[in-house]
Amino acid sequence: MAETLLESRDGYISEFIDFVGSSPSSYHAARFSAAMLASQGFTEFAEDDAWGPVSSGARGVVVRDGAIIAWRAGEGVSATSPVRVLGAHTDSPGFVLKPQPDFTAAGWSQAGVEVYGGPLINSWLDRDLGFAGRIVTRSGEERLVCTQAVARIPQLAIHLDRDANSGLTLDRQRHTQPILAVSAPDTSVMELLAAAANLPQPGEPFDRASAAELALDSGRLGEDDIAGTDVRLYDTQAASRIGVKAEFLASPRLDNLSSTFAGLVALIETEPAPGTISVFASFDHEELGSETRSGAAGPFLEDVLVRLRAGLGATPDEAARALAASWCVSADAGHSVHPNYQEKHDPNVRPLAGKGPMLKINANQRYASDAHGAALWQRACEAAGVPTQEFVSNNTVPCGSTIGPITATRIGIRTVDVGVPLLSMHSARELAHVDDLHGLARAIGAFYAGA
Repeated sequence: MAETLLESRDGYISEFIDFVGSSPSSYHAARFSAAMLASQGFTEFAEDDAWGPVSSGARGVVVRDGAIIAWRAGEGVSATSPVRVLGAHTDSPGFVLKPQPDFTAAGWSQAGVEVYGGPLINSWLDRDLGFAGRIVTRSGEERLVCTQAVARIPQLAIHLDRDANSGLTLDRQRHTQPILAVSAPDTSVMELLAAAANLPQPGEPFDRASAAELALDSGRLGEDDIAGTDVRLYDTQAASRIGVKAEFLASPRLDNLSSTFAGLVALIETEPAPGTISVFASFDHEELGSETRSGAAGPFLEDVLVRLRAGLGATPDEAARALAASWCVSADAGHSVHPNYQEKHDPNVRPLAGKGPMLKINANQRYASDAHGAALWQRACEAAGVPTQEFVSNNTVPCGSTIGPITATRIGIRTVDVGVPLLSMHSARELAHVDDLHGLARAIGAFYAGA
């Protein structure tokens, strides 16, 4: 019998590389995840349809914009069955296409972009960039788009800025606009997006040999058909294993596709604990604070849980009892100790890449972990045979946050924050250890199984 992805680290990493390549935007990540789940017997539901009863073994998935929630009911589920939620997010920091993006400067055709979230801006310089996201036509049809490498944010040569290596300062407006071509009247970002919109969507058959012909078919969608865009730049360089022993994965969007993919694989390959419902929820807009209809601060998860409770025939009392017994593991990338900047880390708690996924702790509740959450995570890691370690910030370095505290506040569910340690977080290309990536999925599987 072939090994499952939870059993095979190398197989898992290979599939994860493909997942990252298929998820250049949050919209692609959500849609590709749904297609992946559908291939494993999950029924996709529309939010404006009736969902009906929920019974043992039920599998479902629903997509809202760039967010996705899926569930799998264990044997013997009832009105008081608790849920075990894995929470993650699909978006990553970078650059979003502005309206009326086409402009020229000094003979170059450029595209107007706006900074999204908190990227390491200098890491986006001199990279081969494409556009990815969604467009909506005048008739209201939504299509996903993804171009090849067509853009670059060029850095100023050292000869023209002799002090660049002493301190690079980038103006977010003037210095971040990508070039597309030497100025020409027929250069149009919308034309590129219209061509990309004619390609098959995630889950549809795709013949790469005929992709160019499909994109240039004059009888298909044109730039004048596009009424709105949610499109961003993405780094076209594929993820790859590096290191002396190929122990690292260098990849775009590890924050937070690492957790999204781990939750997907764990949901597919792990039977839920009897009497429980396993839930996978990956939200959009975490990098902006999550306050959108598809973000963790919005109503998406609550809407789905309410409908699942209705499908189980739960009374308000039974629903409250189920929620009180439920758990959420909020999985988001964290920081490995950096060998060149050791003073930025706590002097005693030193999480290291390759030593296991981390339990993330913050006294000011920027992470939702508490003592009960620490015990739950320890049980899950022990059941999976995965080492774990702790992360806490240096008191002089402000701590980031996750969907964990938001979910705990929004839903009232006990939550613990975890994640894989990274170097270069929020860079266009981040770095993780393959053992940690695989270990996170295995620990989530144990969590779903009832550890």
